[in-house]
Amino acid sequence: MFGLFKKKTEIEKLQEQYSKLMNDYHKLSTTNRKESDKKYAEANIIAERIEKLNK
Repeated sequence: MFGLFKKKTEIEKLQEQYSKLMNDYHKLSTTNRKESDKKYAEANIIAERIEKLNK
């Protein structure tokens, strides 16, 4: 019950963004290669930020 109003950490927010971008990347990979590559590049940038925060 006390975790109900717990705020998300920056890492948790970034992981959600990463997950969403990778999901979008996967969906677009069969229809629009250019947009798919953009989503993948954005996801990699977020993955690097997550890595930096974990150190």
